[in-house]
Amino acid sequence: MDYTTIRYSVDDGIATITLNRPEKMNAFTGTMMLEMIDALDRIDADDDVRAVIVTGEGRAFCAGADLTPDSGGGPFSSDEAVTDLSDERVRDSGGRLTLRMFQCTKPIIGAINGAAVGIGATMQLPMDMRLASSAARFGFVFARRGIVPEAASSWFLPRLVGQQQALEWCMTGRVFDAQEALAGGLVRSVHAPEDLIPAATALAREIADNTAPVSVALTRAMLWRLPSAPHPMYAHRIDSRAIYTRSRSGDAAEGIASFLEKRAATYPDRVASDMPGFYPWWDEPDYE
Repeated sequence: MDYTTIRYSVDDGIATITLNRPEKMNAFTGTMMLEMIDALDRIDADDDVRAVIVTGEGRAFCAGADLTPDSGGGPFSSDEAVTDLSDERVRDSGGRLTLRMFQCTKPIIGAINGAAVGIGATMQLPMDMRLASSAARFGFVFARRGIVPEAASSWFLPRLVGQQQALEWCMTGRVFDAQEALAGGLVRSVHAPEDLIPAATALAREIADNTAPVSVALTRAMLWRLPSAPHPMYAHRIDSRAIYTRSRSGDAAEGIASFLEKRAATYPDRVASDMPGFYPWWDEPDYE
């Protein structure tokens, strides 16, 4: 796919997706959704990619949905009236993107460089870590537009920041600064604008240079999915399967050998071919 609304690059194991409509403050469209999903498909298929950074071009991260008449169809569900609300045309495009991020096997780091409101705020939620520029502004502004939070944010946001903070930000719909985002737990850290990408790259580099990719993929799935299980026994079951299979892997042998030999590890296993047989466990009939 040729991209018109994003840029995609890979440098030494780190993929970068840059929202690239600076003249529109990187406003979100259906085309952007499809291009970002395609880039995530490429990332999952490429074992050389170890971590992902998502950022915006220019002074904004993403200033929300493009509501202008020339937006190419816009980001919302089909304008065609449907009577069956389970119809595919009813689906929220932001949710299609965040669900694809949720399914990604590589860690995703948000480098939030500027305004991030509406879908610009909610698309960040399935990212594993979010770093913000001091110039960033955030807003879950849906109630001020006569709509409701989308992109599965009613599932993601309370898990990240707690129910009370999620309710306040969504019910008021107000825009807030990076320091409030930090205090509320939405972002990991705040950086001077010129330091944001170097900080995100350093974090991605720490993952890429020191960890086993299969272990990271399993850890990402476990930490995102198991907290919502109804009993800790579900986590115990998956923990047990994961530690048993991983302890017998080439990665574990290399991890122990490199530790004892005081050298950097070279992990042999690959996400595309060496995930354990119980993965994805949530597709099992008895998993809730």
